[in-house]
Amino acid sequence: MLESQLPILIVLLALGTFAKLATVHTDSEPGALTRLGPAVLVPGPLRKPALVCCAVGELALAAGLLLTTHPLFRWGTVVFFALSTYVLLELRRRRPDAGCGCFGEVSSTPVGVRSIARTVMLTGMALMSVWAPLPGMSGVSWWTLAGVVVLAVLSPELEEAVDRIRYRAPCEQRPSVESVGLAKLKASSTWRSHADELLSAEPYDSWRELCWRFFVFANREKDDVVFAVYLTGRHPVVRMAVVGRDDTDSMPEYTAVSA
Repeated sequence: MLESQLPILIVLLALGTFAKLATVHTDSEPGALTRLGPAVLVPGPLRKPALVCCAVGELALAAGLLLTTHPLFRWGTVVFFALSTYVLLELRRRRPDAGCGCFGEVSSTPVGVRSIARTVMLTGMALMSVWAPLPGMSGVSWWTLAGVVVLAVLSPELEEAVDRIRYRAPCEQRPSVESVGLAKLKASSTWRSHADELLSAEPYDSWRELCWRFFVFANREKDDVVFAVYLTGRHPVVRMAVVGRDDTDSMPEYTAVSA
């Protein structure tokens, strides 16, 4: 049982490696690296090297788990996923518009509870595998299948991949109807938490920026309440900020999340 999660860890580390290297190599979308972690958290000139270093580290860990039982690779994997959890928490706090970049540009959906829960689960899997007596893919079992199912549920990349196959265009190039975005907003827990504070249930301003649709409402304190709705996924990310009418020189900090 201890080795049952090793195949999952090896496959995910390998996929992460090749997806990151493909993103760096193709650079198909200008500015894409400015919206993908961990590149978001480093200065511009270091973004590509940061992704490459992360990919090389993942490949080394995958090879070590596949070929040996050395504790360096086992504990290194635990540390890697634990640090990944910390990075995702930082991304969600500092750059709520950025994706985790776990699997390259496919992981462009803003970091939410599911992505964080996935890295927590992977940390637990890695910790459980530290004492596995066998290396590599020899531990495939029903426990492995169960782990795959849970990880699939926690992976927003699957929805993004389906959307890309259906629309065959990045989300920022897909058509968006304002009324659909407003309906998604009003179906979210973020809206339900703040609807009573608003003077009207209809926005007085709305605009789109790339993959986001913004709606502006007035609240009872005569401030602007700005909701941002991500335009892809069945359960889109919704973020909210309260902006004073006089705070024209400052950027809002998104403080609420609903997935």
